[in-house]
Amino acid sequence: MRLFAFGIGYSTATYLRAHARDWARVAGSVRTATKASRLEQEFPDLKAYAFDGTAPTPEIAAEIAHADALLVSVPPLSGDPALRVWRDAIASSGVGRIVYLSTLGVYGDTGGGWIDETTPADPAVTRGEARVAAENDWLALATPSRRVFVLRLAGIYGPGRNAIANLREGTARRIVKPGQVFNRIHVEDISRTIAACMRTFMPGGIVNVCDDEPAPPQDVIAYAADLVGVAAPPEIAFEQANLSPMAATFWATCKRVSNRKLREQLGVDLAYPTFREGLASLAPDG
Repeated sequence: MRLFAFGIGYSTATYLRAHARDWARVAGSVRTATKASRLEQEFPDLKAYAFDGTAPTPEIAAEIAHADALLVSVPPLSGDPALRVWRDAIASSGVGRIVYLSTLGVYGDTGGGWIDETTPADPAVTRGEARVAAENDWLALATPSRRVFVLRLAGIYGPGRNAIANLREGTARRIVKPGQVFNRIHVEDISRTIAACMRTFMPGGIVNVCDDEPAPPQDVIAYAADLVGVAAPPEIAFEQANLSPMAATFWATCKRVSNRKLREQLGVDLAYPTFREGLASLAPDG
């Protein structure tokens, strides 16, 4: 079995560290030749190609033609870069599974109410129109012999990207917006979810990938501070936080996201069901 990964970044690399051995061949793309060389040093059995999202290459065409599965983690700009160049090649290939990494940011605001995969997307609220369009374009490639999964990911954290690291770097902020909660997901649990998609008999579709407990962001910072024995930063009112336009978009919605489909249908057993287990594993003695 052969895997091709478009856009090998933080989440995809985590999956490959745990599961590259599941495949007879693994290849993938990054944006530059320099990054491709670095990836091949980290993953000696990986073949990495530079792909700038604009031009086809015969090497990637050959990889797609022989691939059994695709893992896609490329942000959409004016359309999905991988589909813009490779749609016809993928559609005519023997690829049997496609896993596309998306975001919970496509949902709108529910004022803290619960949502699941049946909840309509509201991308205008979070500037997610391009993301929803990309989701739909990938889902359109599904056939009776090709399962396509769209994984809508919560806020990602893990080694090097977490509240403890932010405290150490002095960048952690305890911003308080009354009633605001977010779901999160440890990168290892994203890896588990991708692996489940590669073996499940589910027909495909949208799956929300998040933890069990949506929580106020200030509580996460305070818990991280307790773990490492430092004082938590002072609370900052949301109105006084001077957030960038992009960061403000992240705070524009409040929702609680159900992971029932992830657990019950896809059969994923989360290693870190809440931020507490996840942060504890990332503490110095975790």
